[in-house]
Amino acid sequence: MIPRGFSQFTFIPRCVPAMSSETSYDPYAMPDDAVEAAPVSLWSALKQIGPGIILAGSIVGSGELIATTSLGADWGFTFLWLILASCVIKVFVQVELGRYALSSGKPTLGFMNELPGPRLWVHWTVWWWFFMLLATVVQLGAMVGGVGQALNMAFPAVSPALVRWIGPETGLGTWLSAHPENPWGILTAFAAVALLLSGGYQMLERFTTVLVAGVTAVTTICVLLLPASGHPIPLDQVAAGLKGHVPEDPKALAAAFAAFGITGVGAAELFSYPYWCLEKGYARAVGRNSPDDSWVARAKGWMRVMQLDAWASMIVFTLATVSFYFLGATVLHPDPNLRPQGSKVIEVLSQMYEPAFGSWTKLVFLVGAWAVLFKTLYIASAGHARLTADFFSLTGLLSYPSPHYRARIIRGLCVFYPLLALTFYLFLGDAKAMVNFGGFVQGITLPVISGAAIYLRYFKTDPRIRPVWWWDLLLWVAVISLTVLAGWAAFDFARKLAMS
Repeated sequence: MIPRGFSQFTFIPRCVPAMSSETSYDPYAMPDDAVEAAPVSLWSALKQIGPGIILAGSIVGSGELIATTSLGADWGFTFLWLILASCVIKVFVQVELGRYALSSGKPTLGFMNELPGPRLWVHWTVWWWFFMLLATVVQLGAMVGGVGQALNMAFPAVSPALVRWIGPETGLGTWLSAHPENPWGILTAFAAVALLLSGGYQMLERFTTVLVAGVTAVTTICVLLLPASGHPIPLDQVAAGLKGHVPEDPKALAAAFAAFGITGVGAAELFSYPYWCLEKGYARAVGRNSPDDSWVARAKGWMRVMQLDAWASMIVFTLATVSFYFLGATVLHPDPNLRPQGSKVIEVLSQMYEPAFGSWTKLVFLVGAWAVLFKTLYIASAGHARLTADFFSLTGLLSYPSPHYRARIIRGLCVFYPLLALTFYLFLGDAKAMVNFGGFVQGITLPVISGAAIYLRYFKTDPRIRPVWWWDLLLWVAVISLTVLAGWAAFDFARKLAMS
């Protein structure tokens, strides 16, 4: 019987050599012969990063492409400070969660179920995660729709041909005529399923690295070429956007909070990060907690690798996020007719790239939009599958007689989540609203996960590997900021509900 709160997978991490046969089917195993000293040089440490890159692949998605760009289009550079803060401040919480996972070998839901407080079979924070999961799958539905919109624009003749073949007078033909992007959305969901079933952690890491690098490079180049295309970046507005001004318009505050909740490391990514760290093999390299000095040396060494992983990925996703925001604020904001709405989000956003590269680069954007949204659907579904498998075990809904049985459950969930996301999009259809809803729920979840990080820091983390005082200070700044913003959002939501 596998202990509850511990994930078992058939995928083999490559962070360190697998010494024991146990690791061939259980990468969460921590055999004594698998411990290894952390790399010393910067170059060798960079070779061991990976979980943060997977996180960056999930982060640089619908939040950046849709919510961040739309925020720039609607409000210009007013919220530039908030976008930057969102990208940086959550990393302190991320690292603390990773610190405990690395030193204990436990994944997120496993250690959250050990927190003090009310329980109904499991700790209340585990149920909160389940509620957030449903909202983030709605957000994944926006990604399915966004990819469908991009592919329909790239290949506009396909859906009309399909309508002619089916018959425009039929119910299905009428539906396809009204929603030509939907066949592409269906194809996208099944493509994600096929990719998820074809590989494990290593494929995730490599696939994500290539796409993140490409998307970040293309978007950054677009921003750098804006001045030469007749859209100079207004430096005075950029400077004003760094002053922390908050408009009194409730719509601005709601949009800004949604963007804060979904840009940078969102709550969903914070929950999944310890899983990726464990699959990479960081905890295995450290070994089981022991009183000897060698364990402390290994733990501190691999902590430095994990922090390098977190901050390197932060630089990548901050660059991509700010680039999308600049494109929205510089190109779309001056023209009130260019406002991303509903099923036309991708069509409107595609016009950002024309000033920099010309009309032919609409296809460049569409390919980029496909990469941004598809990889997020792919990575987020993989993460949700792992956490859901733990959820089933913790609640007693399922028990896993072997790691192989658990792996089959995870594979089934990798099929389920993209198809559920597709269903949400087919019934709801408004990509921007779906992204904002997911962002709101992730935003109000941030105090929950950051509060757990504080508890772990002071009551569960081995004192020998606790952080220095200035790190604690910044962690508290992060937690208080996230809690205040979430409290405001909850109050604003209740006020609107009472007035309706």
